[in-house]
Amino acid sequence: MKNTKILVLGSNGKTGRRVVERLEKLENIEIRLGSRNEKISFDWEKPETWEAVLQGIDSVYITFQPDLAIPSAVDSIQNFTHLATKLGVQKMVLLSGRGEKEAQLCEEIVKTNAKNWTIVSASWFNQNFSESFFLDPVLAGIVALPRAEALEPFTDADDIADVVTAALLDDKHNRQTYELTGPTLLTFEQAITEIAHASGRNITFQGLTLEEYSTMLREYQVPEDHIGLINYLFEQVLDGRNSSIISDIEKVLGRKAKDFSAYAKETAKTGIWNV
Repeated sequence: MKNTKILVLGSNGKTGRRVVERLEKLENIEIRLGSRNEKISFDWEKPETWEAVLQGIDSVYITFQPDLAIPSAVDSIQNFTHLATKLGVQKMVLLSGRGEKEAQLCEEIVKTNAKNWTIVSASWFNQNFSESFFLDPVLAGIVALPRAEALEPFTDADDIADVVTAALLDDKHNRQTYELTGPTLLTFEQAITEIAHASGRNITFQGLTLEEYSTMLREYQVPEDHIGLINYLFEQVLDGRNSSIISDIEKVLGRKAKDFSAYAKETAKTGIWNV
């Protein structure tokens, strides 16, 4: 049997790493890691690196850094997907942002340029609290965020990786768009309460205005482009448009999505939230 060659972009990221772990357990799969640190380097900001990683590839998992919402994403996705199809790629699976208008433009580009495609549109990750920008505030014991009232169906990166892996391997997912959410709507304060309970720590939540949050980020010397992206996500995406639960994870995987409380209990056992 001919091996299937799969390129995983963002192979060190929250979902990319997990997809690689799943594919490594399977036979007849050759994995190419898409990262700036690999021998065959891949960099979204250096289009000259794209062709080498795409040579001989059958399927691609596309994650875009830092987010499909940034202005350069549309051109990058347009050029990358056009090149991938030209070089013989048969399937593209795109990780998109649920409720992001700019991300939806990129989805349409993939649908137009790819021979076969699956769109995986996910809400905010559980792992943002343990592997990303909310970890340091959790460790500090005080999490201060805007949109304190917003309800979000936080989604687990393991569930996302399972859906992506299924889409890469099974053609029944071709030309499908899946909207991934967790099974529970939570505010950020409720999420922090779950983490505090699971970790046995006293963690305080403080609601801020967007202006106060931006000022705080500048005090921590966060780059302006990152502040702009974070503000966009809080101001636009957390306006209530995503305050609903979709059963696509169960539809694809035949099981329930992981609940945030289960994520919190599992993650607390790793010690990542220990001070």
